[in-house]
Amino acid sequence: MAGQGMQQRQSLALQQVLSPQLQQSLLILQTPLLELRNLVQQEMETNPVLEELPEDSASNERSETEASADENFKDEFEKLASLDEEWRDYMAQSANSSFDGRRPSREADEKRQFLFDSIPVQETLQQNLMAQLNQTLLSADDRKAAELIIGNIDDDGFLQSTTEEMALNSGIPQEDFERVIGLIQTFYPAGVGARDLRECLLIQLGRQGKEHSLEHRIVSEHMDDLGKHRFVEIARRMAIGADEVQKAADNIARLNPRPGQIFAAAPQNYVLPDVIVEKVDGEYQISFNNEQIPHLRISNLYKDIIGSGDVQTSDVKDYIRDKIRSGKFLIRSIHQRQQTIMNIAQQIVSRQRDFLEHGASHLKPMTMAEVADAVGVHETTVSRAVSGKYMATPQGVFEMKYFFTGGYQTATGESLSNTSVKQAVLDLVKHESGSAPLSDHEIVEILSERGIPIARRTVAKYRSELNILPSHMRRKY
Repeated sequence: MAGQGMQQRQSLALQQVLSPQLQQSLLILQTPLLELRNLVQQEMETNPVLEELPEDSASNERSETEASADENFKDEFEKLASLDEEWRDYMAQSANSSFDGRRPSREADEKRQFLFDSIPVQETLQQNLMAQLNQTLLSADDRKAAELIIGNIDDDGFLQSTTEEMALNSGIPQEDFERVIGLIQTFYPAGVGARDLRECLLIQLGRQGKEHSLEHRIVSEHMDDLGKHRFVEIARRMAIGADEVQKAADNIARLNPRPGQIFAAAPQNYVLPDVIVEKVDGEYQISFNNEQIPHLRISNLYKDIIGSGDVQTSDVKDYIRDKIRSGKFLIRSIHQRQQTIMNIAQQIVSRQRDFLEHGASHLKPMTMAEVADAVGVHETTVSRAVSGKYMATPQGVFEMKYFFTGGYQTATGESLSNTSVKQAVLDLVKHESGSAPLSDHEIVEILSERGIPIARRTVAKYRSELNILPSHMRRKY
């Protein structure tokens, strides 16, 4: 038993040493292009052994460090990820603090609020949620579920995938997703992770300690009437005065209907795609937008200093060796990032050729689990790699995670993505009669006749996501 304990301590000590390297690799993998450029420039300022290749040689010359990484760095990267997950598991068990569905303590709330208040302006919602997640002790399975949930939260802060879809795509039980969503909904900004506006507002009221307030009851029981300003009707149903309803509605109006938008205070007028897809001689070719990332190598000057034996003190030699080691790992991490994104892009192009030819209505179902299996990496690696990355295609510029969606099997055996079905709903509404708009039930019947099985509540969900009003509000007299 003593030997086993010593082995465990040695393993944990090793993981503690490797963890900063892993964190840097994961940061580089999930960092968008412009932010990566800034990160690399900061590294060059703090590490004197790094230098940028001249432009005339950058396209033809690859550093020795980068070239030697091709065979073994992928294994190293995945090994580090595995060790880090084991470390998190150990910490969660030893602290006996895996998430159990209870609300965090006031101290934990204050820590998260401090983290939220300290965010840099350019940070994205997803990056901030990941930072909060990193402050939470979870089992490896719960962390994987949490990362997938965060990956499916849009810029407004709403969860865009159902627990059924995520469970189907990941193999994680649906009840685990339900439980972990409860954790994400304790993060900041208040209301993040909600599945609709009603839940978003209820979360915010709960965070204000108003679970038993009139505002909470109105949102919970009379959301439709509230949205249509039917205050008299609400007052009649609740047997209270209309002025009380008006006052409560004014308080509700002070809540944030789009909590994630706080991270979009400085809107970007453009995005830079990481990957460019072009059709050349009938075939689709994939290339990188590498101009934004400096091409690095280790300066021969410092290699020569180490090799010459002229260094007088061991402290100086250790310093240079440490900087060279850090520089090599940075170069390998960037190379691995690019290789991982390229492998995923190749899978997207291979599986989504119909989309590239004909547009959104021909998008095929594709899950991160399928692509992860094809590429040979963990599913969370795919989630990180596509986060905040864009692909320029003949159909326009799209965020890479746009291509990952669940789907439907038609009566003829054809696979259709959720996005394609959503597009079909939009097309039906666009061409409907103004005097007789299609109800959700009629849309279900039309799609069923086309061989697309879909539930009425799903049509209502898609209609809401497309900002399409109910049929009685679309009628033109």
